[in-house]
Amino acid sequence: MELWESIVLGIVEGLTEYLPVSSTGHLILSQRAMGLPASEAANAYAICIQAGAILAVLSLYWKSVQEVLAGWLGKAGIGKGNEQGFVLGRNIIVAFLPAAFFGLLLDEWIEQKLFGLWPIVGAWFVGGVAILVVSWRRRASASEDGETGEKKAMALSGLTWKLALTIGFIQCLAMWPGTSRSLVTIVGGVLVGLSLTAAVEFSFLLGVVTLCAATVYKAKAAGPLMIAEYGWLPMIVGSLAAWISAVIAVKWMVSYLQKHGMSVFGYYRIALAIGVAAATSLGALTV
Repeated sequence: MELWESIVLGIVEGLTEYLPVSSTGHLILSQRAMGLPASEAANAYAICIQAGAILAVLSLYWKSVQEVLAGWLGKAGIGKGNEQGFVLGRNIIVAFLPAAFFGLLLDEWIEQKLFGLWPIVGAWFVGGVAILVVSWRRRASASEDGETGEKKAMALSGLTWKLALTIGFIQCLAMWPGTSRSLVTIVGGVLVGLSLTAAVEFSFLLGVVTLCAATVYKAKAAGPLMIAEYGWLPMIVGSLAAWISAVIAVKWMVSYLQKHGMSVFGYYRIALAIGVAAATSLGALTV
């Protein structure tokens, strides 16, 4: 892997990890477009450079992370504690558990069957339609109520462990590359009653735990092969590029969603699915 390729992949990872468009799908598309063949090392690289995106959310949401840490340390008898932080941390762990279980169970099958452009195209298209349906329903509900609906929705502090577990099971849909973990967890949060702002924050914080687990697991399983094929420098450079671009993407997305909603991502996913399907059918991209 050339250094410029690792920079491109890092930027793609950072820009798409927390947007509801699927970072894995974009990374696989970028790898094929640059002529990088499908391999276990390539798949591992697409997962491991998530480390940069993880750092981005930790830095941007450090206050929430501190509250969670204070809450759990307080329960252990260390420090003053923070009950709200403890509850948030508990909900994040509960929401993570389904993905941890099914991820370990289905990892090999998913990599063999779903890490290809056609499955990703299908997930892009279906996810795009789902975003538009949810967006249209929210607008219709707001119109009926005569409000935006955001004021009536639940704040993050109102999330129960049962609702968090529901979001966790919904997150499992994102094991299909192209679906987008951010998409399903944000939509899941909205469906259980969270405001869009709260759903986005919970999605990002849940992503830290989920992505950390996936990165560590993949690094342990295929890290030596990845380093042997690509070396350490592309991994470091790619993660750094992902960190910088993820900070930009997260700040933009939070501001954008508060004003405009998610519809644009639905249209983008559908257009991308149609474009990639056409390019693949014409032989411009390899599966």
